[in-house]
Amino acid sequence: MSEERAGFPPGQAVDLTNCDREPIHLLGRVQSYGALLALSSDWLVQHASANLVDILGIDADAAAGRPLSELVSAEGFARIRDNLRGAEIRDAATRLFGVELRGGRSFDVSLHQSGRHLMVEFEPKRVARSRDMLAEVYPQIAGLRRDRDLATLARDAARGLQAFCGFDSVMVYQFQPDASGKVIAESRLDGQSRYGGLMFPASDIPVQARALYKRSLLRLIADVADEGSPVLPGVTLDGRPLDLSLAVTRAVSPIHVEYLKNMGVEASMSVSIMKEGELWGLFACHHDSPRYIDYERRTAIEMFAHMFSYELIRFEDAQRKKSESDASRLQTMLMAQMADGRNLAESLMAVSEEIGNVIPHDGIVLFENETFHARGRTPTEEEFRSLSRFLDRSIGSGVYAADRLGALHEPARDHARRCAGILAIPVSKRPRDYLVLCRREMRETVDWAGEPSKPVEVGPNGTRLTPRRSFEVWTETVEGRSAPWTGEEQHTAELLRVVLLEIFLKITDAANMERKRAQERQQLLISELNHRVRNILNLMRGLLAQSKNSARTLEEFTENLDGRIQALARAHDQLTAEHWEPASLRALIQCEFEAYASCASRVEIEGGDALVEPNAYTTMALVLHELATNSVKYGALREEAGKVHVRMEPAPGGALRLSWTERGGPPVRAPERRGFGTMIIENSVPHELKGEAEVDYRVTGLEARFLLPAAAVASVEGGAMPPGGTAAAAALSEIALSGTGLVLEDTLIIALDAAGILEEMGADEVKIFASVKAALGFLEGSAVDFAVLDVNLGEEQSVAVAERLAASGTPFVLATGYGAAPELIAAYPPCVVVQKPFSSSSLRTAMARAFAAGK
Repeated sequence: MSEERAGFPPGQAVDLTNCDREPIHLLGRVQSYGALLALSSDWLVQHASANLVDILGIDADAAAGRPLSELVSAEGFARIRDNLRGAEIRDAATRLFGVELRGGRSFDVSLHQSGRHLMVEFEPKRVARSRDMLAEVYPQIAGLRRDRDLATLARDAARGLQAFCGFDSVMVYQFQPDASGKVIAESRLDGQSRYGGLMFPASDIPVQARALYKRSLLRLIADVADEGSPVLPGVTLDGRPLDLSLAVTRAVSPIHVEYLKNMGVEASMSVSIMKEGELWGLFACHHDSPRYIDYERRTAIEMFAHMFSYELIRFEDAQRKKSESDASRLQTMLMAQMADGRNLAESLMAVSEEIGNVIPHDGIVLFENETFHARGRTPTEEEFRSLSRFLDRSIGSGVYAADRLGALHEPARDHARRCAGILAIPVSKRPRDYLVLCRREMRETVDWAGEPSKPVEVGPNGTRLTPRRSFEVWTETVEGRSAPWTGEEQHTAELLRVVLLEIFLKITDAANMERKRAQERQQLLISELNHRVRNILNLMRGLLAQSKNSARTLEEFTENLDGRIQALARAHDQLTAEHWEPASLRALIQCEFEAYASCASRVEIEGGDALVEPNAYTTMALVLHELATNSVKYGALREEAGKVHVRMEPAPGGALRLSWTERGGPPVRAPERRGFGTMIIENSVPHELKGEAEVDYRVTGLEARFLLPAAAVASVEGGAMPPGGTAAAAALSEIALSGTGLVLEDTLIIALDAAGILEEMGADEVKIFASVKAALGFLEGSAVDFAVLDVNLGEEQSVAVAERLAASGTPFVLATGYGAAPELIAAYPPCVVVQKPFSSSSLRTAMARAFAAGK
């Protein structure tokens, strides 16, 4: 039969020339209970084991060159041929039970591909089966109690497998994270426990052997004393040894045989326990006398191991579900704590006991925004800051567990008694914050099956490996180590990390983003203020020239210039005002044009008035200033015949419509470059107020229409005049002072200006001070009747002086250029605030209010 027909792709045998790394392939022999034939692609026997006479009744030399069909009955050969497709799968074997040879004897057959060869293994059928093997497996699986713990599940599995295979001893051997192994369950016919709970070093099952256990899931050694039968010839035509990794009858390494003899074992069977594609552990079966398990029962045992793996996964899934339930409960408790107004640190510390019920620990640390919070047995703040730097370098975005922290971070050895192990949960990326659970040092004794660090000795098989000779219990005292963090605990911690990340992103990261947005707004404000200041400086130059040309006296020049500066100041105060009473939109429009004396008469405002909310007032101040400035520079007000028509009218639902129409100016063209000012006009109302804005650059003049939503408008028409309106200001400004006044201001020119206004209002004397210390020193021995205090005095603020005046009931006015910011108002006693630059009228009004508030 051709290679193509057989379905085998061309290939080469595995290179096993490095025998020191793969000593198991040096044997080239099979155990005596089975025979092996290696067939080339043309179905001629190329290799055979030397025990063919005993097993198959034929001579190995006579078998060479003969087709398989001459050895196996026609029916058996047809079964083999029909099942070859399964042998094509990598690391898989096809199993056939009860295949007859030409002589009429029945055999169990295993087929698998090894490079260019088809391996055919025969084991005599010794006992006829009266019962299905799988029927014997299911009751053992059904008896597993997966609702307890891992130890109970493993113990039940060991008992079930022992009942099924009949070995004297069956152990469940679990690989540990450091590749060592631990016997977590043992079932013996004598009822004793010989290896239960003992540890075995990683060197007992080296990396190569573990890799083989992943490929070949069951390995039987029916008789440790069996020398086996060599495979003849021992190499292929090109001098390479056969790869017998998947051969079920293959003899094992003599080193492993020596290891078993040292244990006093005469038969052994190892069954791999796989979990999610990785080697989780082994069923290790030992017998005090030779014991053969036929191939059909071994296949059922493999099925038992597969089903145990499935039950193991189900058990761990149940543990994960419990972890998820615990994490969900913690999330609910955390959110309840934070709903009461507590921050993240307070909330976590409040539920630390509940966290301890889910993940036992001795101390908890929250390191948030460079702030240290701790409870229980933990490192000190200084020690933890060093540890946090280690964590920054060592871990990624997931949970980090260590039960020997001192071995990884040397400074941690100093606090091992308080914290020898940690479970670190990162809760943010920038800045890197952590929730860390700490466990104290747990000095314990670990029992090993022989000394784990025993040096290598020269043995009968050379210096490559020497199996241990003693399996007496060797006790090791472990220090500087905490109780290990289990997989379930780490999984729960990972779920908790997700919960904390969600909370952190909603709260902490939201605060960071808010700070970022505040910085962006500040930068935008700085840019805008810079833009405004430059415009104001240019405008001031024009105002000075215009006022000088039109004024007849120095007093008239000063009065006109002062009034126009105040008109600009009132409009630009809105840029920094965060909390403001509803104010008149008509007054704001008039304010914008009062600075342009020659243009104000050509601005017509129609319709009623509206009181606009503070945030909308700030936005509209920017929009109207841009419209007014552009009209004067480029629009209708640039020409003497040009006019601006502004109309305000109510809209449905409490909204307000405002239209701006320019006529009589030069022809208008849409701007070729959309500058910052154009963006403010077109986008401020839609973006900031969620209203509407429409701008048309018509040849006859600019037309703009705005819709302010009801949320931005306090009232339309009929609304009361805003505080500080014309009538109220006129009434309040009629005040006469008497007595001694105090001015606290670090800029001399402003201080002299304030003192002069107070003297115009009737003050007998005004004392001027530039520092808090000087003002308080004066107030120690003297009294004043009223005062004007600047907020910012270089590196200090005037709060102490304000508190002294408030305590004595002295009226005072707070002068500031910051606007009525809430944090500013909160820092001072209740007082009246006047915005800089103040004028005679604004200071008179503020002082009148201060006296009125004190009555």
